Amino acid sequence: MPLIKVHTSVKKPDSSKVDTLLKTLSGKLSQHLGKPESFVMTAFQPEIPMTFSGTTEPVCYIEIKNVGKISPDNTQSMSQDFCQEIENHLGVPANRTYMEFAEADGSMWGWNGSTLR
Repeated sequence: MPLIKVHTSVKKPDSSKVDTLLKTLSGKLSQHLGKPESFVMTAFQPEIPMTFSGTTEPVCYIEIKNVGKISPDNTQSMSQDFCQEIENHLGVPANRTYMEFAEADGSMWGWNGSTLR
């Protein structure tokens, strides 16, 4: 159900650091949304040509998708938490990270040959 996808301009860290980042984000997203981690998906796309504020300094764009509602308090806490993790793991400052939250109806999310309605 939940998905967190990180797009960044930084060079790809070694695979163990990427694994650690993805596992950290998976566990935290599960906790924030109160959903089983067994349904959380993470993705990491490094080395994407990107600009922000007119520069090519390191930048990050994060997509968070969820079947069901996400409260404004929850988006605020996730923004703070995930920006901190990205800065810790990738060195991208919070002021160069955008995050998009998207809610989906279960009928609009496919899995295992069906939908989650």
